[in-house]
Amino acid sequence: MQFDTVIIGGGLAGLLCGIRLSESGQRCAIVSRGQSALSFSSGSLDLLSRLPNGQPVGALGDAIAALPATHPYALLGEARVRDYATQAQQLLAGCGLALQGDIDSPHLHVTPLGALRRAWLSPQEAPLKPESNPHIGVVGISDFLDFQPQLLAAALCKRGFNACSEEIALPTLDALRDNPSEFRAVNIARLLDAPEQYAQLYDALYPLSQRYDLLYLPACFGLTDNALFTRLNQQLACPLRLLPTLPPSVPGMRMQHLLQQHFIRSGGRWMPGDEVISARVSNGQVTQVWTRKHEDIPLRARHVVLASGSFFSNGLIAGRDRVREAVFGLDVLQSDNRNDWYCDDVFDSQPWQRFGVKTNAQLNGLRQGEAISNLYVIGSVLGGFDAIAEGCGGGVSAVTALHAATQIIAQGGDE
Repeated sequence: MQFDTVIIGGGLAGLLCGIRLSESGQRCAIVSRGQSALSFSSGSLDLLSRLPNGQPVGALGDAIAALPATHPYALLGEARVRDYATQAQQLLAGCGLALQGDIDSPHLHVTPLGALRRAWLSPQEAPLKPESNPHIGVVGISDFLDFQPQLLAAALCKRGFNACSEEIALPTLDALRDNPSEFRAVNIARLLDAPEQYAQLYDALYPLSQRYDLLYLPACFGLTDNALFTRLNQQLACPLRLLPTLPPSVPGMRMQHLLQQHFIRSGGRWMPGDEVISARVSNGQVTQVWTRKHEDIPLRARHVVLASGSFFSNGLIAGRDRVREAVFGLDVLQSDNRNDWYCDDVFDSQPWQRFGVKTNAQLNGLRQGEAISNLYVIGSVLGGFDAIAEGCGGGVSAVTALHAATQIIAQGGDE
């Protein structure tokens, strides 16, 4: 099978890159093993919250200048990071994702445990740090254990906010209550998203909306769009905001769904439930890629993009003595001494979280120190950054995805 570009991995980075390439007229395929980390995310994206030493980020340009040379942002430079982040925000909006936020004005959103987490972009339904001191009603669903309104309300009160916990019963969910493993946010959403269930949800929330200035509810509806959220906010007596629950997350799954559908509509070939098992590299270029489902029929492409994810997605494999990249055997930024992989304090930033593939400034993957000229590496499989401690996972995925796509499009007339 012949393509202009084959992308390995169907998470945030792979999808953004694929959408940009498909919209430019490229024949593009994404090989995806299954659920990506995006389905387990909160739906918020971070750009850069802290430096590797833990110092909070002020001005973005100063922060990027202070990053180590191996960090993806340092490889690209401030101007490109800004440009690609702006493009990503526009691309996401074009896919139907109404996100709030700005590059130079990061916001604080409320987490399900009452912490305030910095973000670059968040869904419209995400609760941001209140500007005043509204009377907040934290609403749980009867028997739903993945969201604890009492804990959240107590945490908000400790932060000086006026919050109380409430609970609603929704009889339509009784069929799920018998099995705790089925009484999860995604399954609840599949019921509540049905139009005929609106009245029951509205009737349960409306009396509370008359007593409070703001309602917080677990994100248990809106798998494919935010129409139900919008309708409730139009008809309730006070604003409603939604908090993601334990994974899989409804906001994260909606982002995955909307990006995937946009990629397909733009002409992309989606290859789900498949994985790349081997590849041929000749004269510094990838010439063929084999997948598990098409092991006798190689995929041939002028360009290949590796967006296979980190350890969570098996893009990186940890052995006893070393970490390896799973498909091409690319060079990996890592510590040679196993004792240097981790810190004794589990809450510290762990060195292994910065392990990942080495590239040049163009994000071409390196193998034995030599660049593979038609292979681009993007997203969390890259080395040189700690997505959690630095608060930059979503930003690195978006920025590197668009950098790779831009270079591939620029070469469209070659060969």
